[in-house]
Amino acid sequence: MTRRIPKIQAETLSLLPDRFKAWFVARGWSPRAHQLALLEKAREDASALLIAPTGAGKTLAGFLPTLVELSTETAERKAAEKQSLVSTGRGVQRTGGLHTLYISPLKALAVDIARNLERPIAEMALPVKVETRTGDTPVSRRQRQRRYPPDVLLTTPEQLALLLSSDDAPFLFSSLKRIVLDELHALVTSKRGDLLSLGLARLWRLAPQMRAIGLSATVAEPEQLARFLVPQPDGEERAADIVVAGGAAPPEVEMLDTRERLPWAGHSARHALPEIYELIKANKTTLVFVNTRSQAEMLFQNLWSMNDDGLAIALHHGSLDVAQRRKVEDAMSAGRLRGVVCTSSLDLGVDWGDVDLVVNIGAPKGSSRLMQRIGRANHRLDEASRAVLVPANRFEVLECRVAIDAIAENAQDTPPLRTGALDVLAQHVLGCACGEPFLSDELYAEVRTAAPYAELSRQDFDDVVDFVASGGYALKTYERFARIKQDKEGRWRVANPKVRQSYRMNVGTIVEDDMLKVRLVRSRGGGTGATGVIARGGRLLGEIEEAFIEGLSPGDTFVFSGEVVRYETLVEDQVYVSRAHDKDPKVPSYMGGKFPLSTYLAERVRRLLDDGRAWGGLPEQVRDWLSLQKDVSKVAGVRELLVESFPRANKHYLVCYPFEGRLAHQTLGMLLTRRLERARARPLGFVANEYAVAIWALGDLSSMIRNGRIDLNALFDPDMLGDDLEAWLAESALMKRTFRNCAIISGLITRRHTGEEKSRRQVLFSTDLVYDVLRKHQADHVLLRAARADAATGLLDLRRLSDMLMRIHGRITHRELDRVSPLAVPVMLEIGRESVYGEAADELLAEAADELVKEAMDRSG
Repeated sequence: MTRRIPKIQAETLSLLPDRFKAWFVARGWSPRAHQLALLEKAREDASALLIAPTGAGKTLAGFLPTLVELSTETAERKAAEKQSLVSTGRGVQRTGGLHTLYISPLKALAVDIARNLERPIAEMALPVKVETRTGDTPVSRRQRQRRYPPDVLLTTPEQLALLLSSDDAPFLFSSLKRIVLDELHALVTSKRGDLLSLGLARLWRLAPQMRAIGLSATVAEPEQLARFLVPQPDGEERAADIVVAGGAAPPEVEMLDTRERLPWAGHSARHALPEIYELIKANKTTLVFVNTRSQAEMLFQNLWSMNDDGLAIALHHGSLDVAQRRKVEDAMSAGRLRGVVCTSSLDLGVDWGDVDLVVNIGAPKGSSRLMQRIGRANHRLDEASRAVLVPANRFEVLECRVAIDAIAENAQDTPPLRTGALDVLAQHVLGCACGEPFLSDELYAEVRTAAPYAELSRQDFDDVVDFVASGGYALKTYERFARIKQDKEGRWRVANPKVRQSYRMNVGTIVEDDMLKVRLVRSRGGGTGATGVIARGGRLLGEIEEAFIEGLSPGDTFVFSGEVVRYETLVEDQVYVSRAHDKDPKVPSYMGGKFPLSTYLAERVRRLLDDGRAWGGLPEQVRDWLSLQKDVSKVAGVRELLVESFPRANKHYLVCYPFEGRLAHQTLGMLLTRRLERARARPLGFVANEYAVAIWALGDLSSMIRNGRIDLNALFDPDMLGDDLEAWLAESALMKRTFRNCAIISGLITRRHTGEEKSRRQVLFSTDLVYDVLRKHQADHVLLRAARADAATGLLDLRRLSDMLMRIHGRITHRELDRVSPLAVPVMLEIGRESVYGEAADELLAEAADELVKEAMDRSG
C-alpha cells in the first residue's frame, strides 16, 4: 500500500512525546509528515519503505520510532532491567538487548549516522546507547558488543553476515525489534543486496517480531523494492507499506553551453576547464563528479594547475588512502573546501555540509544516478538543489539533454529487483553451518522468504548445498573442497574449525581488484628505481591496480592522489614512488567506475534524434552536426537501426548505431565479427562506445552488402545469441574472469588465510585450473551456471542486446557512403586510443579528430 502524505494530522502528531516536540521547537524545526508517518507505521507494527529525496530527513525518520520506543519504556521494563544489571569488574553493564540494527552500504555512512544520532540523544537525554561495527572496529569492542549489545548497532551487510555466522547469534538477535536499511536502492542492485536479503531471512527466523524500515531515494518501481523488506510466503508476493515524502523543491539543472569548440569525441572535458573553474570560484562549495577514478585524477591535476586564486580544491575517490579520504570529508563538513573532484565515492547519503552546486562532468548514464548526485547540493528539502552538466563531447550533449528532461518529469530508471546469485547463496549456506547445524528442508524454506530468492528451485538449492559439501561431482575427490558434512540426524555442520575461520576471513561479495599499496618516498638515486636506492616506509597514498604498474618501467611518471609521481620500484605489494614534475604523466586506468548508459536514457536519446523539432533545444554546434549527418547519410528512427559502410585508408568499415550502451555493444561487436569471418569479409577488429559499434575489414563490405553476400537482416538476426555466443564464451577470457569472481565469493577459492593472503597469480592458477576441470567434466556445475548468469546480466548485457535485436529485426537501413559520416567520427576515434594515457591521449585524439572531422565535412569528392 502506497501512502502519500498530504499534511500532518493532530492524532499523528500526538504519537510524538513531549520531549521530542520540545526538541524540534528548540531547533526551529517541525516534524515532517513522512517522519510522523513512520511513527504511525511502527505503532501499527508494520514494515515500511520511505521514498524521499536528499534533505528530507530520511535518517531521522528511520530512527524516530526507535528513539521514541526506547525513551518511553514502561516502568515494568525499567524494573526488569534493574534486575538484569550485572557487574563485570569494570562497572555495571546493561543487558536490555539489541533493539535496532542499522545497515549501511558504506562504513563512512555508518560512522556519520552515529555522529548525527548522538546529538538528539544527548540533547534530549535519551537512555539510548549507539555503537558502530565495521571492519575498522577493534576486536575487543566487537567481542563486547556480542556479549553486551548496545540499543542501536550501526553496521554493514558484511558485518551482519559475520554476526549471523556466530553460535551466539540467537542470543544477540533474540530481542531485535527493528532493522533500518539505508540507501536501500543502492544495496539491492548488487550481490551485496543478495547477501543482505539472506541475512534478513535468517533474522526473520531468529527474531520473528522484527520489522523493517527501508530508506531510499526515488526509484522506478517502489513496489518491487518494498518486497525486499518483508518475508515472502511460499507462492505469494508481499510488500511493506510505502510512504512517499512530498514537498521537495524541484532541482535546478542546466547544461553548460560552452563558449569553446565542443569536441566530437573524448571524455576529459578539457575544453571546459576554465568554465568549470569559474563555477567553483563563484560558489561556496562545489562537488565536481566524474564517472571514473582516472578522470578524477586528471581533472584535479588540470584544475590545480590553473588555480591562480589558491582555492581549496581536493580530490576524493575510492583508491585513495582512507586517512586521506577522511581528511577531505572532515574539511568538507567544516566548510573549508571550495571544490572537491570526486567519483561515486560521494554518491551516497553522507551529509557533507553546505554544498551549493554539483557539477557533473560527462554523460550522467542514468537519470536516477544523476538525481542522487544532484541531491548532494543543498541538504534542505524546501530549497532547490543546483547542478550543471558538462558534456565532454557531442553525443554526451544528447544524453545530458534527455537526462535534464527526465529529471524535470521526475522519471526514474533504477534497475528492477535482482534474482539472487547462486555463488552468494553458497557463501550464505557455509555461514549458516558456521553458526549452527542446519537441515536442508528448513534452510530452503528460510532462504525462499528472501525476495531475490523467492523463486529459487529446490534443484538449484540442493546443487548449492552439494557444492559446499563436496565441491560438486567433478571435485569430490579433493578433500579441501568438502567444507560441510552431514551428521547422523541429517544436519549439516562445518567440516572442521579451519573452515569456520576461513569463512570469517573471506566473507563478503566485493571481489577487490588486484591492488598494490602506493608509498611516497624521497628518491636518492635520480629516479633509477633500483631496489635499495629508495628509503623504505614512506607515506601511504592509496592503492593502484597491479595491471597498471606491470606496464611501467622505473622512471615513468603518472598521476596519483592528485600529484605527479615517478615510479621507483615494486617490492612485494608496495609500489614506491617519488615526487616528479613531468608535464606528460600517464593516468592509471582503473577497471571499476564505468557506468553503462541506462536503457531508459538510451530510449530517450533515440526519440530525441527521431524528433527533428526537438533539435532546437540543443546547442548550435550539435544541431549543425546532426543536420550534416541528415544531409550526407541519415538519422535513424526510434525502432530503426542505421548501418553505414564506407572505405578508408585501405580498409572497409561498417558502423551501426544501436544506442544500447558499451557492454551490449562490445558483445554485439564480437558476435558480428565472428559472423563476418564466416562470410569471408576478413574482419580485422571492432570498437564500441555507448552509442555505436564500428568494425573494420579487408573485404569490401559495401560491395558485399550490395551484392547480397552479406544480408544485414541475417547478420543482425537474434539467433546470434545461440551457438555463436556459446562458441565465443567457450574461448573467451571473459568467462574465466567471471568464474574467478564467483569462485571467490562462493568460498571455493579463498584469498585470505591466517597470516597470509594469496597472490594474484596463485588465485589465477587455482581458479583457471578448476574452471578447465569443470568445463570438461561437469559443464552444468553450479558455479559455471552462476558465472554464465553474471556474464549475461553484467559484462555481456545479453537481455538488453536481445531486446535490441528483436526491436530492429526487419527495420535495418543501410547507407553506402564514400567516406566517414559525421555520426561515425566519435566511434572511429575509439580505434587505438585504449593504450594511450594522459594529456598525450588528448593531443593524439585531437589530431585524429581534426583529420576525421575534415574528412566527414568535406563532401566535395
